[in-house]
Amino acid sequence: MQTFELYIAGQFIKTTTELAVTEKNTGEVFAHTYLADQALMESAIEKAAACKSILADWPLYERFDTLTEIAAKISSSRMELATLLSRESGKPITYALAEIDRSAQTFSVAATACRSLSGEIIRMDWTAVGKGKEGFIQSFPIGIVAGISPFNFPMNLAVHKIAPAIAAGCPILLKPASATPLSTLALAKIISTTRLPHGALSLLPCTRETGMMLVTDERISLLSFTGSPKVGWHLKEKCGKKKAVLELGGNAGVIIGATAVLKDIISKCILGAFAYSGQICIHAQRFFVHRTHYPAFIELMREATLKITKGAPLLPETQFSVMIDEENAVRVDNWVNEAIEEGAKVVLRGGRSNNYLDPIILTSTKANMKVRKEEVFGPAICIEPFDEIEEAIKLVNEGSFGLQCGIFTNLIEELDLAFKHLEVGGVIHNDVPTLRLDHMPYGGIKDSGLGREGVKYAMMDMMETRILVK
Repeated sequence: MQTFELYIAGQFIKTTTELAVTEKNTGEVFAHTYLADQALMESAIEKAAACKSILADWPLYERFDTLTEIAAKISSSRMELATLLSRESGKPITYALAEIDRSAQTFSVAATACRSLSGEIIRMDWTAVGKGKEGFIQSFPIGIVAGISPFNFPMNLAVHKIAPAIAAGCPILLKPASATPLSTLALAKIISTTRLPHGALSLLPCTRETGMMLVTDERISLLSFTGSPKVGWHLKEKCGKKKAVLELGGNAGVIIGATAVLKDIISKCILGAFAYSGQICIHAQRFFVHRTHYPAFIELMREATLKITKGAPLLPETQFSVMIDEENAVRVDNWVNEAIEEGAKVVLRGGRSNNYLDPIILTSTKANMKVRKEEVFGPAICIEPFDEIEEAIKLVNEGSFGLQCGIFTNLIEELDLAFKHLEVGGVIHNDVPTLRLDHMPYGGIKDSGLGREGVKYAMMDMMETRILVK
């Protein structure tokens, strides 16, 4: 039985409250960690506050070297880290390895981004009052950052808060998901061997009540939350004066235009639809297909889905495995049953066993059905036809989410129209919305969130602009 201690301001600590972590494929406990209480959270905040000026003055070359060192050490331990991630999350090992590689890349991107920190000089004599004056503009660390990360990318989504904070010179306190806390605690072991100043990072699995200190404490300057809209908007209400960055998921759409070549795109569509059982914020959930391709696309997706290799997460050939827990598998299954009762038609549906749910393809869905209106966060997709690109854009825009959209088209005028009128944070050309590169701005509008991640853009939120006029 493995044991992982909490990491608080450079120290590994045990508490009196253990947290058991299960292997999601078997349901068996394979490791323990601990829960921080409010006294421990208070200590972490105090130590972060004491570290603020140290980090703000920490030279860029030291930040660069430390971030680069962390990236290298993640890469050298990739199989060990990926195995741990796979066991705690149920993610197939091939995807777990990809997540570890991305985590290393995110630290590398942060190392490069920290070197780009600079100011600018502007002339002030746009009006007579400014004659003879200049403005010197520079960005300064905002202060303590609080991060709350979800279960589905337990390493890389935590890293997308930790790495920019280090690069920007901000102490960070991070609460990982209780279902998947081990990846970040393993990361702490790596970070503890570097020259990162003590107090710059604390990783604190805890109850929601203790975690609320990250939201309400006035010593914290920014909250970065990734999770559900219901929780995210509630936390924003409780934030007080602090800045909030929210990544709240969505029901991402895919437009497949008349010029798309179906045989060339099916593998991408399958990956977007069913990777990690659809438990991805930019899961390709709603496919809108030009009517000329509609019957063929449905059949190709059905055939390709039947060929997906299912199995235990740690098997190298596995492409599709369990969900995070039985509660969510039951929820998705119930949403599908509800849609069928309301008139949706089944293209493909298998069964459910505990927290395993087979891939599901539906058609004839309506805009108000949960499988289409809400974020399904599971292995269920809808496929519907359209006639004109304007109609497809309107279908993508229906509802309250707006994170990313994929569009397959070889017509520049369709792409331009989509980019101009889609109500999303990102448009992905000739690929699914599930594509995310770690240096790109990433985030949504409407109920999908507020602000942007992606290292450079996260750093911008973690800094405040100041001007000297003389």
